[in-house]
Amino acid sequence: MDGAREQSDVFAPGLLSGRAALVTGGGTGLGKVTALELVRCGASVTIAGRRGDVLEQAAGEIGELVGSGLGRAGSGEIDWVAGDIREREHARGLVEAVLDRHGRLDVLVNNAGGQFFSPAELIAAKGWRAVWRLNVEGMLNMSEAAFELALEPAGAGTVVNVTLSPHHGMPGMAHSGSARATVEALTRELAERWRPAGVAAMAVAAGTFDTEVLAKYPANVRAGAARSVPLQRLGTAAEHAWLVTLLASPLGNAFNGSTITLDGARDNWFGPWPPPGLADESGTVPTEDRR
Repeated sequence: MDGAREQSDVFAPGLLSGRAALVTGGGTGLGKVTALELVRCGASVTIAGRRGDVLEQAAGEIGELVGSGLGRAGSGEIDWVAGDIREREHARGLVEAVLDRHGRLDVLVNNAGGQFFSPAELIAAKGWRAVWRLNVEGMLNMSEAAFELALEPAGAGTVVNVTLSPHHGMPGMAHSGSARATVEALTRELAERWRPAGVAAMAVAAGTFDTEVLAKYPANVRAGAARSVPLQRLGTAAEHAWLVTLLASPLGNAFNGSTITLDGARDNWFGPWPPPGLADESGTVPTEDRR
């Protein structure tokens, strides 16, 4: 989490004032930083997840960073609610909690997701099912609950589904790559289906970001993560949060049905950078002399 301040570094004060947002998986990683940025822009934000203690701590930290602790913060509001998005009734309960507290829901960020590192041939059926239920069924449960209970009645709203890059294959995480591709396909379907109701849906394909979540992967995987990114660094959580906030803004509807990839060009390259034989002994990529 970045430093204590009430306002965003990049967006105008009050950009999302009067709007309510729900961020699943908001207790850790990208979801937590996204929630912080939405609050800084004036939104009333509810973070959701399965572990109440984690959510309570995260909400407290966000409140302190923007100026007030739980309840009314310097820019927006922050609170939390626990539930399991894999269960349809829990998903409806999360949306109902936001409506009870804030009287509206304008933005749903389906950030919750997860996977484990394993060669595809060693993933048991139970493992495939676990990843599918969380990443696909959880997203659909939340999206449909938000649409039916809040967004369709209001005639407006935004759903942002967080997926993963690269799209050309994810060695060691074939189950997640398959699930996230399904989410992107469903996003396009929902965008078309809900467009007449004034509701927009889009996906954000996140590359490798420098968060505490990365620490759970094997050391050699972490060490090589940045080398597979042409930008030659991991993303920062703030960069991801800025993109999600942009989509939550009035401009967001223009991206209806889109998948926006934020990954330092990882989607365009696979392997270490620079490739073997291109760099000199110092590791510098040669530059052509131009007249």
